[in-house]
Amino acid sequence: MNNWPSKIFVTGTDTDAGKSYATGWLANLINQEGGNAMTMKFVQTGNNDMSEDIEVHRRIMGIDYTEFDLDHTTAPEIFTYPCSPDLAARIDGREIDFIKIDNAADKLASAYGTLLIEGAGGLMVPLKGDYLTIDYVKDRKLPVVLVTNGKLGSISHTLLALDAIKRHGLDLCAVIYNPHFDYDKIISEDTRKYIRRCVEESFEEAVYLEMTSLT
Repeated sequence: MNNWPSKIFVTGTDTDAGKSYATGWLANLINQEGGNAMTMKFVQTGNNDMSEDIEVHRRIMGIDYTEFDLDHTTAPEIFTYPCSPDLAARIDGREIDFIKIDNAADKLASAYGTLLIEGAGGLMVPLKGDYLTIDYVKDRKLPVVLVTNGKLGSISHTLLALDAIKRHGLDLCAVIYNPHFDYDKIISEDTRKYIRRCVEESFEEAVYLEMTSLT
């Protein structure tokens, strides 16, 4: 796919869908195709200083930490407890600074051709009370990349996420299938075919991609 949007929100069907690996993989793919992609983690939980997900991105992309990593532009909000951003913020006794996140995203988008913004968990994860991740994405009109996999239950999780994307009027750029969890070949093969067909039939502007490697 050419002409990726300047900002893309990367979400998953659930917390362990493989978003961090897929984010780094997609950035690497865009760069290999002649683009200029960078990644950020808009809210990181379960860390103290540096974002572990940014470390995964850089490892997959095959690059060292950038100046924007070292000054926390790529991970502007980090909370200590590994849970939803809403709960993590309450545990740490401070609110998520959405203006800080938006400013960081704008700064990165102006420095790179494509910015991949990795979410925290799925689209329905609470950020602040009833304000969910999907509300954040919709308010900023961010196109979405959905990461899924071949675990048992992934078809249902994927269809629920795609339904939410459609109902909220979001633009779906791509669905990335992560083969890391292909433990049962019968299930995983059926899952990937089913999801691919669903994307092709219901989201004409979106592309279906399968991760071929993590480097």
